[in-house]
Amino acid sequence: MSREVNDARSSRASLPRRPGRIKIGSVFVLFFFLVASATQGVQNQNQAGATNQPEVIRLLATVRDKHGKIVSNLTKDDFVLNQDDHQQTIQSFVKDTDTPLSLGLLVETSRAEAGELDRERSASHGFLDQILRENKDKAFIIHFDREVELLQDLTSSRDKLFNALGLLQTVRSDQQSGDDSGGPGDGRSGRGRSNLLYDAIYLASNELMKPQHDRKVLIVMSDGVDRNSKETVGSAIESAQRTGTLVYAVLSKAEQPSSGGRGFGFPGSGGGMGRHGGGRRYPEEQRPDGKKILEQISKETGGAFFEVSKKQSFDQIYGAIQEELRHQYSLSYTSDKSDSWAGFHKILLATKQKDLNVQATQGFYAGN
Repeated sequence: MSREVNDARSSRASLPRRPGRIKIGSVFVLFFFLVASATQGVQNQNQAGATNQPEVIRLLATVRDKHGKIVSNLTKDDFVLNQDDHQQTIQSFVKDTDTPLSLGLLVETSRAEAGELDRERSASHGFLDQILRENKDKAFIIHFDREVELLQDLTSSRDKLFNALGLLQTVRSDQQSGDDSGGPGDGRSGRGRSNLLYDAIYLASNELMKPQHDRKVLIVMSDGVDRNSKETVGSAIESAQRTGTLVYAVLSKAEQPSSGGRGFGFPGSGGGMGRHGGGRRYPEEQRPDGKKILEQISKETGGAFFEVSKKQSFDQIYGAIQEELRHQYSLSYTSDKSDSWAGFHKILLATKQKDLNVQATQGFYAGN
């Protein structure tokens, strides 16, 4: 997968505010400093502008056994860490990290999710009530369909977050039509079917997570099929890796409306990105595999993938995510810079015990 961002695009995604509610900065500037961590990405600890100095890289990782149970009794000597195929020396190692958490909920509100939204809202309410520790953790809520909109900025207030959950609603059928303009989000278009998944991840990472210095987690609830985003899956993943954000992806697919094609929009007159889906519908055989897309995003950023089913409810998925966030390993190592330091660096974290699975980011970006 290409990790290059197409700078030739005339504009990037930007995050609007809901009138009278949230104020967000203007269009995001593309280049910024490295922050990436392993279940959370990797964090750059040096000052901007430092050159040819050792780089302290921090990783967060979750380990599970072959049955999927979290393993929390490992030591530093149980791990093997490689950067760009060169083994690294783990310098610090802490179990069960209790670092403050910055959490973002990204909820698809397309008509395709109409049958799931009530369950998502209820499970999210319970999750936020349990996961947020007073004066320590904070969260924000974004909805996305044919636009990306911040319903509640980062806050530790449960009341504000619960109120924002109440604002989640699917688009009306009379708002589903669009023009014929498609975005570069993998070059797809579909009349009335815009679903800006990649833009949502990009904006949440760059405009909200970038300034944070805590553990950074996005939980994305979607069918995984992007339509008409300005960003690509590659730039969405890169934004999370650069800002040290791990992405937990929850695949939820409600039954399709009987009227045929899915329409997108947002009820009322709330501010939006001004982009609407257009063009032809997907032939069935060309429909992107949303499951594979969400698996890719979560794996490369160090998060995890879940699929809602009769055997695994939203509440159970949130319970598994909460368990992971409370049972992580925090590792750090020093990486010497070189003339080729800027750019993407591959990370492979594994255990010496071969039947254990390490969940960690696959790399980080250095330099501007």
